[in-house]
Amino acid sequence: MDSTQRLQGGLICLGAAVAALLFLAGVLAESYWALAIPVAALVLFVLGLVFWVGWTILTVHVEPEADQVLPDARDE
Repeated sequence: MDSTQRLQGGLICLGAAVAALLFLAGVLAESYWALAIPVAALVLFVLGLVFWVGWTILTVHVEPEADQVLPDARDE
């Protein structure tokens, strides 16, 4: 693993820690937005995934399978 990947991992950890501190500060200040924004983001993310799955099922093109000739049990 090179140093660039380690730096990116450290920045991700730092960003998560800062976001957690901001969230806790908002909850302790009894701010409505501290709960509303993360919940809204999570709900929209899940709904986006559900839409993507539905869209994929709706638009998939499936080729019909070729007729397979099954061996007749009487031939054995």
